[in-house]
Amino acid sequence: MDSVITLEDLLSEAERLFSLHGLYFGHGTTNAWDESVFLVSHAFCLGPDPQIDVLNQEVTTDQAKVFRQLCDRRVAERIPAPYLTSKAWFCGLEFFVDTRVIIPRSPISELVFHQFSPWLVNQPDSLLDLCTGSGCIGIACAYEFDEAEVTISDICGEALEVARRNVEAHSLLDRIEIIKSDCFNDLNGRKFDLIVCNPPYVDSQEFAAMPSEYRHEPARAMLSGEDGLEFTRQLLREAIDYLNPHGILVVEVGHSALALQQEFTAVPFIWPSVGEGDSGVFILSHDQLDENRNFFS
Repeated sequence: MDSVITLEDLLSEAERLFSLHGLYFGHGTTNAWDESVFLVSHAFCLGPDPQIDVLNQEVTTDQAKVFRQLCDRRVAERIPAPYLTSKAWFCGLEFFVDTRVIIPRSPISELVFHQFSPWLVNQPDSLLDLCTGSGCIGIACAYEFDEAEVTISDICGEALEVARRNVEAHSLLDRIEIIKSDCFNDLNGRKFDLIVCNPPYVDSQEFAAMPSEYRHEPARAMLSGEDGLEFTRQLLREAIDYLNPHGILVVEVGHSALALQQEFTAVPFIWPSVGEGDSGVFILSHDQLDENRNFFS
């Protein structure tokens, strides 16, 4: 007679397996236990925050086998869990993801939740999510600013296919315009009250040292020249022409923040405190971009 297997058994088993093999956790979870919960929640359709009382739920031998195969792939191939499940969470919302886009994890989510307060003074009538990838930031903003016209844009057509799927899944096709554009080039001179961008910002040295899990993500969405700032320089030069007065620009630059500050020492970047430690996200107002445009040219 087969012994009884519960969800708690599978969780503990997965946690031990992941800890034993030294996996890297940076795609929605930060430790082996949370990674195990994420995979169990997916495999048994428990939702993002399963309740403690479901842990005693019994599973069949076949169900346990499928789950263990999922865990084995996580270990053997170092595939991030969201790619294994085609599912990621951002701002409490579910998104489809695959290897055409990076996995949503930006600290900008906290700023979205607080509606970019206190830096965004008025509710935006229009906003742009540049380098949208999966569309997660633009879609989350559409929920927070339900009267705003939202545009999401990316240079990569494959990424926009994923973004469109997510826009459709959230029933927002009537409110979100999807545009293929290299930075601002194909936005036809339109202006926005809020521009949010999570661009490529990883330098070549950091990229070479990244854990194996990151190798499954598209390099084009991470790498930006030798120092990680190639795209950000262009963004800073051009953003003023696409931002309305009283508007703000919000950009994530991650570990390239120090290099950015060293290059533009006179620019008064605002670095909001987001999450744990340095977020690598800066904010500049329309006026600040205008006053410092000579530094960006």
